[in-house]
Amino acid sequence: MSGMHKEPNYMMVFVALFVLTVFEIGAVYLPIGRVGVGIVLILLALSKASLVAMYFMHLKFEKRTLGIIALTPLILCTLLIIALLPDLTGTPRDSARLRAEQAQQAEAPAAVEAQ
Repeated sequence: MSGMHKEPNYMMVFVALFVLTVFEIGAVYLPIGRVGVGIVLILLALSKASLVAMYFMHLKFEKRTLGIIALTPLILCTLLIIALLPDLTGTPRDSARLRAEQAQQAEAPAAVEAQ
């Protein structure tokens, strides 16, 4: 820790975390798609994580390099989650049905030519 610093107002941090949690609960009921809700929830979670890291882990009072070191895995993890979010939405993939439709379309011109 770099020197002495003024103690932060932990109650205000708690209130901010509580408000962000209420927003997270409300975000689930937003009339946007599942991917949109996922993105909103990720942004709110990042906000909460940054508050916790800054005040409860005292990164706000450390040198900037330590903050960057702590932030790098968070950025990588967030990018990974965003990249995998379409696979995690639970969209059923009916590849057997798609293959059957493609086979029918391929056979249809052959059947017309045969007549």
